[in-house]
Amino acid sequence: MSRAPSTTPIEQRVGQFGASRAPLLIWAALVVLGAAALVAAMVPVGPDWLGAAGSIVIATTYTSALAARTGGRPIVFGLLALVCGLAAVLTEQELLLTGAAVSTSAIAAVLGVMGTIPAQGFLGAVRECIVALVYAGVGAMATVGFEPAVDTVRFEYVGLGMAFFGALILVNRLGAGLHGLGRRGLIVVGIGAVLLAATLLYAELLRRYGSAALVDELLSWVAWSREHLGAFPRPIETLLGVPALAYGCHMRARRRQGWWVCAFGVAATSPTATALANPAVTVEEAVLSVVYGLVVGLVIGWLAIRIDLALTGNRGRRSRAAEQAAAVRPEPSRFAPLL
Repeated sequence: MSRAPSTTPIEQRVGQFGASRAPLLIWAALVVLGAAALVAAMVPVGPDWLGAAGSIVIATTYTSALAARTGGRPIVFGLLALVCGLAAVLTEQELLLTGAAVSTSAIAAVLGVMGTIPAQGFLGAVRECIVALVYAGVGAMATVGFEPAVDTVRFEYVGLGMAFFGALILVNRLGAGLHGLGRRGLIVVGIGAVLLAATLLYAELLRRYGSAALVDELLSWVAWSREHLGAFPRPIETLLGVPALAYGCHMRARRRQGWWVCAFGVAATSPTATALANPAVTVEEAVLSVVYGLVVGLVIGWLAIRIDLALTGNRGRRSRAAEQAAAVRPEPSRFAPLL
């Protein structure tokens, strides 16, 4: 009879450590310490190096968390992020600091989406949107902690592009590929792609070729909102990012293809992760802008969910309650690997 291969005491201890909650607790403690250092640097309180140190900690922990969540090697990628962050800070090269900042914002944006779980009902979708934006908000502090020298518009576009490309690569595996979308899934993804392109192109075309009267009228709305409400919600977050994340989490509780809708959630997490990069915007205004976008976006997301249920589900309150109770598609817990 062949015997099972024996393990050494060291291998047994490593396996026990990996199966315990210790890695998660250590990760959470590091995130809290990094966020506290970034808050202290923003106040400011304490030594000057707190901001850079907090950014390195958040970049490292977020990278390792994203790798663990997507079935990668968290230690390898975490160490790589640590080395890159240290190199950028110690050399003080603007190119390296800017690269570290935009990479951190993209990782935070993708992690915010990957850190969500399926939502049976709308309140669960609200919770997941808040979780995603909290991830991105901490990433926003880490982004500016590197003190990059940026062109704001270009920085935001690059961060969004990197986040969206990374999310698509991961979602292609999580959502069973494009061939598994089905007709309705293709329609939903097509609408999301059109909204993303239209939002970005419209803003750019308006900036370059818009008539002075139209631009002045739109700017007056923004100015009124900033004066009376304290901020103006970002259109891409409000019209696409938050609704896609809410509807995608709702769909994931029923169909695996909901991941494709969630991919457009980076249109909410990426602007949040770069919200503090604009020196002309105060922290208070940046926070209010994200909150307003979340509230209005959730209203749009609720409408999308109601339309979907009206078209595909049975009518009546009892039927909707039964449909929600039956939406139990299995998926790993929030801190477990998805792949």
